[in-house]
Amino acid sequence: MRTTVGIIGAGPAGLLLARLLRNAGIDSVVLESRDRAYVERRQRAGILEQGTVDVLRAAGAGERMDREGLRHDGIELRFDRRRHRVDFPALAGGRAVMVYAQTEVCKDLIALQLEEGGPLLFGAEALAVEGAGTERPRVPFTHEGREDVLECDYVVGCDGFRGVARQAVPAEVSRVFERTYPFGWLGVLADVAPSHDELVYARHERGFALLSMRSPAVSRLYLQVPEGTDAEAWADDEIWAELERRFETDDAWRLERGPITQKSVTPMRGYVHEPMRHGRLFLAGDAAHIVPPTGAKGLNLAVGDVVTFARALTHLKETGSGERLDAYSATCLRRVWQAERFSYDMTTLLHRPPAATPFEERVQLARLERITSSRAAEADLAEGYTGSPWSDPNGRSAAGRSPAGRRRMTDRAPNGHRTTTGRAPCYGFVPVLAGHGTHAYRGSTGERSFLSSRVNPLPTYYS
Repeated sequence: MRTTVGIIGAGPAGLLLARLLRNAGIDSVVLESRDRAYVERRQRAGILEQGTVDVLRAAGAGERMDREGLRHDGIELRFDRRRHRVDFPALAGGRAVMVYAQTEVCKDLIALQLEEGGPLLFGAEALAVEGAGTERPRVPFTHEGREDVLECDYVVGCDGFRGVARQAVPAEVSRVFERTYPFGWLGVLADVAPSHDELVYARHERGFALLSMRSPAVSRLYLQVPEGTDAEAWADDEIWAELERRFETDDAWRLERGPITQKSVTPMRGYVHEPMRHGRLFLAGDAAHIVPPTGAKGLNLAVGDVVTFARALTHLKETGSGERLDAYSATCLRRVWQAERFSYDMTTLLHRPPAATPFEERVQLARLERITSSRAAEADLAEGYTGSPWSDPNGRSAAGRSPAGRRRMTDRAPNGHRTTTGRAPCYGFVPVLAGHGTHAYRGSTGERSFLSSRVNPLPTYYS
């Protein structure tokens, strides 16, 4: 089997990459070791940054997300029985986030790939990546009881921390940075409407708690627990009682209970593998980096990786220049380390370490007080949560542009998708994200123009 880009892993990163490449006229093959049913039901992140939302729309994969996803304009912080709302659009240039589960993102992208894209092989286990340092890397794999080899120009490993892609990077060129936290999250799904219309992050002397959601009828809730906790050791009533204690406030707010349908414990760790490229092998998502879930960055970082790769390969196709592919690792790692920093800040801000001293607890409360009393500190949190602009290969970013020039989710275009109205500066459009026959901008600078009823343009701060 022969293709231009061999993609290992059909999570959201691998599936989105296949979609972006298809839109750019670049062929690919996706190998996924699990079956389709497994991929479409595994529970993962559910918070999409502003940029991720815009990329899915631009790729033609946002229709159901726009219809069923829950737009959130802020989060609530709780500590000392007090409540403080962080207003994202007011603090982060109009940006917001979307609650839309990873399982649903995968369903949408799988349906598009099977209908319009290249081969997507479920039950195809990649055994290794061979010849990454050559011009013809190979991926031997098994599928339906037979052995085969996928010959590629490039391989992108979207196969997670335990996949074969990262193992193909020689140890002598690898550097690993890791931080393991002495606690985890006990997470539950419950068939009850969320008790608040936005996410609630609670710092309590007994530990952290998070109120989230999967839909208007399903709540997702988390408790900080000691590392190594067995989820089944917690009875349902114990979970609800502990959640009520950690979310308690001085007003009349109360937590609604309901049947718990799923329990699991998520370990807390940060991990970065450098470099993210070796020869013609490129690492993306959890194959290269892991963040603690407090900052809601994992899925969004993976999207950043594959868009960076798709953009670079499209640049090579159109200009013959491989400079952006050469800069892939450095470009991605700048964003990865900012996400690691934000996730570390959120984790240490809200969790109580087992051996915390009274001094450390007071510093933690002082940090929360500063966020709730300083617009600058609050804006830093809002900008980090909604997603920082992506840098170009030379390290420039859109961070310095006026917030009014960034795309917002506040208004709607004629096709029903939310977008920005009025003029906004355009600093280059990436055709790979526009879809076939779509031109979303006029020239390299100037006014936004919506010439397609099917997809929206890539936001300017992603150029």
